[in-house]
Amino acid sequence: MKRGLRILLAVLLSSVAVAGCSKDNAKPVNGGTTGNVQQSAGESTLDKAKKQGFITVGFANEKPYAYATPDGKLTGEAVEVARTIITKLGIKEMNGVLTEFGSLIPGLKAERFDIITAGMFVTPERGKEVLFANPEYSIGEAIAVQKGNPKGIHSYKDIASKQDVKVAVMVGAIEEQYLTKSGVAKNQIVTVPDQPSAISALQSDRVQVVTMTGPSLQAMLDSAKDDKLERVKDFEQPTVDGKSVRGYGAAAFRMGDDDFVKAYNEELEKLKSSGELLTILKPFGFTEEELPGKMTATELTN
Repeated sequence: MKRGLRILLAVLLSSVAVAGCSKDNAKPVNGGTTGNVQQSAGESTLDKAKKQGFITVGFANEKPYAYATPDGKLTGEAVEVARTIITKLGIKEMNGVLTEFGSLIPGLKAERFDIITAGMFVTPERGKEVLFANPEYSIGEAIAVQKGNPKGIHSYKDIASKQDVKVAVMVGAIEEQYLTKSGVAKNQIVTVPDQPSAISALQSDRVQVVTMTGPSLQAMLDSAKDDKLERVKDFEQPTVDGKSVRGYGAAAFRMGDDDFVKAYNEELEKLKSSGELLTILKPFGFTEEELPGKMTATELTN
């Protein structure tokens, strides 16, 4: 595609480059730009995207949700779901823009992107800032430690009880809230710009635990190919406010783009009903157990 899939690997695959991105210096990928055709008064974001033939999508370099392959293709669970739906809505191309996870919502609100799609969990707090589509998957949390689990960590509460243990979490990720609500002290939490940085921190013993969602963590460990690290198989899912945590991820839109969300949800529902959604998710480590069921964004944000 003209704007679609020419990605500069030096920008995308370097953790240093990713760490340098912020809401003020988001990096266009695929040969695109961060700017859009000017939106006419009264014209919706969806109508504008159809007219200009492409849409600008913000994403974070996070496997398995949105990332670049070694041959330069922008892919991932969230990317492929969005790409399928956007095509069905009559928008020909996706213009991807790389930024830090924590800069996705600010960038969307500042109109640097038209949609953000990065496996972002739907939460009431985020729902006050953006409009979420209905969820496309549901997953739990996971942790990795050094081989043999020398600190005996099997839950967030175990981290809280061991003051000498530090845990790496990606900046802006929901796991930081889960950790603090599980009693983990702020000085135990080391925020990093991306997932590769979390793995590097564990490898160098700057932290003794890393946490992220299950498919994401597994993808990172598979990429690292480091036999000195291991995923904790008997990890106990955190309980927050009396409820076991299970996250639901979705694309997000600007406030006021209700027509876009409605159209997006209608196409997503068709993917669920036909079984095509599971077909899209499977290559990224998701199974039928990770399907969102009948959960809606409204239920998750209220």
